Amino acid sequence: MGSASGAPCLPPPASSDRARWPAIASLALGVFGLVTAEFLPASLLTPMAADLGVSDGAAGQAVTATALVGAVAAPTLPLLTRRFDRRTVLLVLTALLVASNVMAATADSLSLLLVARVMLGVALGGFWAMAAALAMRLVPERLFARAMAVILTGVSVATVCAAPIGAWMGDLWGWRSAFVAAGVVSLLTLAAQLLTVPALPPRDNPDLRVLGRLLTRPAVRVALLAVLLVISGHFAGFTYIRPLMEQVTQLSVGAITAVLLGYGVGGFFGNFAGGFLAERSERLAIVSGGTLIALLAATLLLAGQSPAATAVAVALWGFAFGAFPVGFQTWIVRAAPDHTEGASGLLVAAFQIAIASGAIGGGLLVDHIGALGGPAFAMVAVALGTLVTLRHGPRPQGI
Repeated sequence: MGSASGAPCLPPPASSDRARWPAIASLALGVFGLVTAEFLPASLLTPMAADLGVSDGAAGQAVTATALVGAVAAPTLPLLTRRFDRRTVLLVLTALLVASNVMAATADSLSLLLVARVMLGVALGGFWAMAAALAMRLVPERLFARAMAVILTGVSVATVCAAPIGAWMGDLWGWRSAFVAAGVVSLLTLAAQLLTVPALPPRDNPDLRVLGRLLTRPAVRVALLAVLLVISGHFAGFTYIRPLMEQVTQLSVGAITAVLLGYGVGGFFGNFAGGFLAERSERLAIVSGGTLIALLAATLLLAGQSPAATAVAVALWGFAFGAFPVGFQTWIVRAAPDHTEGASGLLVAAFQIAIASGAIGGGLLVDHIGALGGPAFAMVAVALGTLVTLRHGPRPQGI
């Protein structure tokens, strides 16, 4: 539909006293689509590798490509697009998500799949760098926390759905069908954002000097180091969990789907538990989650042949991971309350570098020592990151 002048109808510009919940919901749908697409390879790794004629470790670099590009995109896209309407930038990023899913679904070689995953990395890094700023402009300040909670439900739902549904669809119709489904979701997201997100003229003027000044702060540097260690360990274990369940535990595809569903459900509840702990102490949340994951990785190394032990360990692993996003986000914002957007961009970059490091390191170990290489990497890296947080992490005032 168009206006009388022939221009397309757009929602009116955002105002500070009006809550635009349909637009917030469209951002939550975007989060769901991005997180689903990012982590589909973890549930489809072995059939992808077999179809493309590469090793499991090589196929795992589909995660690495997305993460590395996302790490660069998160701090740089806000700088490169600072003169553009934020609505336009958001729509372009969602269109990239659509194109990435289409290319992944039709890729006939690892190189084409990696191109698709690079496109996803641009969309992912750009969106996460903008998410909080968008929410701040779509609702009154008093409703900001509630709006972010709604947006992050996309992460929780994707955590529950992406891995088990991906494995189930891959078993029934082939791994490409999961990317087709992700493409449909991304198209619906694009339509919803076109209809609901108002014009958002550029308002901030970020520059590289702010990022440089943030990196001179010890609290920021320690937080980023902890992220690099803990998150790389987590993703070394998570990315290669399917080869472990197939080759060590020797589970059927149906059983793997059920275990991944347990991981997703655990992650869903872990998000709430992590938020509960982080409200009291972000250090406590991160140390609790890291300690549990290190113990679970050791359990998989020692008892990975047991279906029961593996199923319980994977489900609890998902629960433990829920403490990290809210814990680290709270830590970095409190470390730089005067530059929250710049600090958030650095945090996203650190997360993506950590994901890439975990996928690369875990892949090398998996290809050289077998499927237990993933949990071995995870146990060491997560334990080190937990110790850094325990010793140097934020403490309540007076402690």
